[in-house]
Amino acid sequence: MEYSSFLIVIIVLALIFDFINGFHDAANSIATVVSTKVLTPFQAVIWAAFFNFVAFFIFKDHSVANTIAKTVQDKFTSPEMHPLPMIFAGLLSAIVWNLITWWYGIPSSSSHTLIGGFAGAFLAAFGWEAVRGGVVGATAIFIVVAPIAGMLMAYLISVWFLNSFRKGPWMKIMSLSIIAGTCWLVWNSLEFKRDFNGGASYTLIFKEKVDKDKLKSALKFTDESLKDYSPIVKSGMDSTGAEDKSGTVLVIRTDYMKNTGSSDINPELSAAIDKGLDKMGMQYIIQDVHKISTASDDKERFDDSNLKSDFEKYWLKVIFHGSNFKWILLGFIVVVIGFFTLFLSSLNNSRANHWFKRLQLFSSAAFSVGHGGNDAQKVMGIITVALIANGNITSMKEMPTWVPLACYAAIAIGTMSGGWKIVKTMGNKITKVTPFEGVAAETAGAITLFFTEGLKFPWKMGGEVIKGIPVSTTHTITGSIIGVGITKRISAVKWGVTGKLLVAWIITIPISAAMGALFYYACLMFGIQ
Repeated sequence: MEYSSFLIVIIVLALIFDFINGFHDAANSIATVVSTKVLTPFQAVIWAAFFNFVAFFIFKDHSVANTIAKTVQDKFTSPEMHPLPMIFAGLLSAIVWNLITWWYGIPSSSSHTLIGGFAGAFLAAFGWEAVRGGVVGATAIFIVVAPIAGMLMAYLISVWFLNSFRKGPWMKIMSLSIIAGTCWLVWNSLEFKRDFNGGASYTLIFKEKVDKDKLKSALKFTDESLKDYSPIVKSGMDSTGAEDKSGTVLVIRTDYMKNTGSSDINPELSAAIDKGLDKMGMQYIIQDVHKISTASDDKERFDDSNLKSDFEKYWLKVIFHGSNFKWILLGFIVVVIGFFTLFLSSLNNSRANHWFKRLQLFSSAAFSVGHGGNDAQKVMGIITVALIANGNITSMKEMPTWVPLACYAAIAIGTMSGGWKIVKTMGNKITKVTPFEGVAAETAGAITLFFTEGLKFPWKMGGEVIKGIPVSTTHTITGSIIGVGITKRISAVKWGVTGKLLVAWIITIPISAAMGALFYYACLMFGIQ
């Protein structure tokens, strides 16, 4: 099916919103490096834009895009419901509110205005049954959680820095412990832990429901050759091809590192799995052993035929796998900061500031990666819903490659155009930021964004399991800047300015929703259906 002219208009509008999001939120990425004079404004926007686009190569699961798409119930975004006017109205609402807040220098949330406009237009068209309250509720909760998380993280990092100026063994021991703990956490979060030749998976049928966590525990092997490897346990499918809800059909993937194109199972691995299953004391049968299709489950694996050795294949996959690279980058920053704190007590303030300015380049880069990965995905979700609504594709899994490419490019170009009114608010009006406070704020913001991008909500919201929370980068970095401010004294934070920001955050979703509804009614008046 070809793209209709109305769909093309919506795609262009979505990319315009993404561009506006870039220059509206440029302050989030560059305010601290500009206010501390680490980079000139021009250098800062180029630096931030580059790492906004680098996020395209890091964030591959598009969990935030999926969450945004889930704002509206699937049946109301199907072609039969003719939802393109609602998507159009929602985008108009988001663009107008973003421009209003930009004009007045208010760092409001582009994420929340997009969700509000999108939900409001569908509410006007179909009523409350069209909107997934769980998605809106989880997003609303993180209006509070994200800035508080950023504030606490920045406060702790700042206290760590400040105490490192004191001479004494205990601070050095603490820094070494943080370095070791970070390395351990990053290593244990990596996908692709071992390189096995098995390119297949077991589908198991149990006679009674199985606790997946207990099964994973039973499959933690102690054999020397298997000790670092644990098979991936996933829910199986029932006879209709839908996910089995009974908990008795499970799949154990054994190919997670390398696909050989064979259904043969590594004998050593097979014996270890049998031993682990026997440990469960539950009756089961092996339904089948099958290949993992490289067309479906292996999208993130790349062609390794030109690499020289298995060692290179393994470590390149580990490092550049989308789920790993962001943690490796963040872990590297924390480890570098940790080593730096070991020498702070021997530096005077001038020398310390000199090195903190260097560290700010790394921390601002990490935050810009998080900004790009979080915010570009929101527009990806809207464009993909529009493609589904037009009948070009049938699900989020069929998102064309050009969608993320265009969205990351648009937000990067928008960042390069800057947003100087908001830079002034973020960089100076909340609290005066020094180089070491800039490092603390940006590192805390990056940690918060990376965690929320892959976070699975701890409980169901409105019956929905939500993974990938669309938090506001604005809220996150504002909370982080407040966190470094209160380490000096509570009065160092200009709470009057902060209170106005809080009001803007709270009213963004309802105002955007109201505007989305109004724009939808305007579409009806002008015969846009």
